[in-house]
Amino acid sequence: MPPDAVAGATSQEIVIEVLRYRSEVDWKPVPQVYRVPFTDDMSVLQGLQYIKDHLDGTLSFRWSCRMAICGSCGMMIGGEPKLACMTFLRDYHPGPLRIEPLTHFPIERDLVVTVGGFVKKIESIYPYLIPKTPRRLDEGEYLQTPMQLARYETFSDCINCMLCYAACPQFGENPDFIGPGAMALLQRYNGDSRDGAQAMRMDLVHTDNGAWSCTAVGYCSEVCPKQVDPANAVNQNKTKSALDFFLRFVGRPAHSRTRTWEGGAP
Repeated sequence: MPPDAVAGATSQEIVIEVLRYRSEVDWKPVPQVYRVPFTDDMSVLQGLQYIKDHLDGTLSFRWSCRMAICGSCGMMIGGEPKLACMTFLRDYHPGPLRIEPLTHFPIERDLVVTVGGFVKKIESIYPYLIPKTPRRLDEGEYLQTPMQLARYETFSDCINCMLCYAACPQFGENPDFIGPGAMALLQRYNGDSRDGAQAMRMDLVHTDNGAWSCTAVGYCSEVCPKQVDPANAVNQNKTKSALDFFLRFVGRPAHSRTRTWEGGAP
């Protein structure tokens, strides 16, 4: 619905510059300017939807939930990685507001980036619980205390929006770096008292493209819309990796290392 159709709403106009790329007609991304009417309660996502519905139906972008749950509408807004549904046009009036696809990712079309590499990183960390010991249904559920839940709960809020990857200079330099989002999810499962695959995931942390590739800029945590703090997850895994190296050096067996991480201090 156009903004001027909203009863009692005062409409303004903002200049939006969108970076366009259509492989069938463009040999490189090019900016395109639109003048969009808006009201104070309109998000950037709604502005893009207005462009697509009323000005240019060829514009491509991802979106789904419109409430910062799905993570689909991540893009560069005014030079910063943001969710379009959580960012408001009023904060950039009168413009021009530049909107671009997330940096560090290949552009598929317009504001849509290729996510195959990111998905592979998520798959590589075994993003599911692997029980320490199997249980039958008649044995009941796996129990967990509130304190055990608190150890990883923050990291379970990740919505895979990839804003942290667009903010990460190391991922920009090295696309093979596992990255902050996957590291946060890894910590979510490694910190879960019900999980028994910590050693498997730590093998990935130890690699050249694991936790030690992080240069500790911390911008990933600043742009996270869910306050997951992926930089903290990376730091925790650096600590565990250093402890693992020390325990290997003194010849402590692997099963003891796993119990040490779960219980805290050695």
